[in-house]
Parts: sequence; structure tokens; C-alpha cells
Amino acid sequence: MRLWSLHPKYLDARGLVALWREALLAQAVLRGETRGYRHHPQLVRFDDVGAIAQYLRAVHAESLLRGYRFAAARISRTKRKSTVAVSRGQIEYEWEHLMRKLRTRDPERARLLRDVRRPQVHPLFRVIAGPVEAWERERV
Repeated sequence: MRLWSLHPKYLDARGLVALWREALLAQAVLRGETRGYRHHPQLVRFDDVGAIAQYLRAVHAESLLRGYRFAAARISRTKRKSTVAVSRGQIEYEWEHLMRKLRTRDPERARLLRDVRRPQVHPLFRVIAGPVEAWERERV
């Protein structure tokens, strides 16, 4: 499961669809609707259903901009007004990880993004100083 801290606008089509599915799975876990993934390390930052619902709303908004038809009705109506902290080191790690994926999966998109130096984060997050997050499995 990869719940990107990066803004979903950077993802290729395959990545955006995968993110939608994985975030829906995370929502099901947080609602107690599934047994799997309950202890997944990335879920530690989504402390309630409102956080993952807010996350999904931004992914859905990106899908609409691209002409996709993700089912908004699947998103919990629970609200959250506060942001979640994510470290600058995590953002840098994810950016490098995404660029590696794009160079293989969608070289044209990777080329278009190669000059981005400070990528935007998903609207749920606010950036703070720090290294790669402790919950990151693929730590550098």
C-alpha cells in the first residue's frame, strides 16, 4: 500500500487509479470493515476516518480533472479540518521513488516533471522539517 504524501497531480494514470483503490482500502480498514492491513505502517498517520476521507476527496478531485469517473459516493462523509504533518525528508524520498517508477512506467511524464524541485504535497498534509518518516518501510 502506498498512500502518497505528494499531490496526486504528479501520478500517472496507473498510479492515480492504484492510489484511489488503496485509499479506499485504507478507509475500510479504519472503519473496521476488513481484517487485512490493520497494522500497515502508513495507516499510523491517518488517525481517523475523517483524515482518509479528506485524502480521498483530493484524489477524487484530481480524477475529475482528468476525466475519470471515480465513485465519490464511496468516500465517507466524515469531515476533518486539520492537516497532518509530513516531513520534508519523506517528501523528498517519495519524489525520488515516484520519479523512478515514472521513468519505467511513463517516461514522458517523468520528462515533464524532471525540473520540479519542490513538489507540492497532498492537501491533507503540511510539511515540517525532518528525515524520512519512521513508518516508511523502504527507508533510504
